[in-house]
Amino acid sequence: MSTLKSFFWWCAGVHKETLSQFPEEHSKYVSIGATIFFTGLFASLAGGYALFFVFSGSSLAPLYASFFGMIWGLAIFNLDRYIVLSMNKSGSYGKQLLQALPRILLAILIGIVISRPLELKIFDKEIKEHLRVEYLKQQHARIDTLNHTFESKYQVEYTQLQTLKRQADSLESTIKTSRQQLNHEIFGTKTMVTSGVLGYGTHAKRKEENLKKEEIFLDTLRNRIQNKENQLLVRKEKEGLLDQRILSETSLDSAVNIAGFADRNTALANLHKNADGTENDSTKYAVIFIALLFIFFECLPVFVKLMSAKDPYDVALHNQRTVHLFESTSNIDIEKNALNQLIPQRIDIAIQKRLDKLTESYEMSKKSG
Repeated sequence: MSTLKSFFWWCAGVHKETLSQFPEEHSKYVSIGATIFFTGLFASLAGGYALFFVFSGSSLAPLYASFFGMIWGLAIFNLDRYIVLSMNKSGSYGKQLLQALPRILLAILIGIVISRPLELKIFDKEIKEHLRVEYLKQQHARIDTLNHTFESKYQVEYTQLQTLKRQADSLESTIKTSRQQLNHEIFGTKTMVTSGVLGYGTHAKRKEENLKKEEIFLDTLRNRIQNKENQLLVRKEKEGLLDQRILSETSLDSAVNIAGFADRNTALANLHKNADGTENDSTKYAVIFIALLFIFFECLPVFVKLMSAKDPYDVALHNQRTVHLFESTSNIDIEKNALNQLIPQRIDIAIQKRLDKLTESYEMSKKSG
């Protein structure tokens, strides 16, 4: 327990020797240090999970995710530790709040960043189901687009094909009517287009000949339609349209499992939208509340430090800083005064040496002259 307490004190950035003098404050700074530690731990998990999808499909993905998660967690831990450590409790509450405001904004930003990957994991099943639907829609839309492009490209051929089909449909209806009239003629049924004479007579033979001609022409139309469809089918095959298939269950599961971070993030953002365009408020609020929870958790060390009253440890630490600042200032002043005294002395010595040299030179020139 002593080792764990010392570790959490280190996480909180306290001065161990000073805090040891105030046992009543130990628990508070253990809590602050634990909050900072677990915030970094959650950040490490979130960062590793996010990078796992960046390198998904690679055999080294777990290794990369673990390494990046550790680096990201240490970076967030260091930022949180600095935020709490740098807050000064010696000023007024308004001054402390103003001082903490940039740190709170930074904590909110960090909370948003680390909450997103964990939200992706929490809603993993719902995201996969949403991706299945989206991938199927995209595949259908792609096939429809390719077919529409192909039909636009060969619009003349498709127009001819539709014309032939309409002629064949119309001729089939005519043949049906002609066959009915032939039966009426043979059985002697009197109508506007039949003679009413019973038996296979001249009128029946003529109608049968016309019916055979119509059937022959219908067969010709059907052959032309078949040839036209075969031509278009060959062109579709050459342009790769026949290779487009609706994703099977296995292919769809594989595509969902290797979906990247961007696709999952987009799916999470659209998770509250139903298929009919309405919004699912429960899912929407759940995502928002989870994000707010992580933001609050990230801001918690700052709030605890901000809301806590000025304790004896803060007073002692402030006094120590004041003494160290005074000593540093005094040492600087002493060194500055000593330097100010030393400079004139060195200048006088240099001038005296120069005068001695000039005097010596003058005496020597006087003797030689």
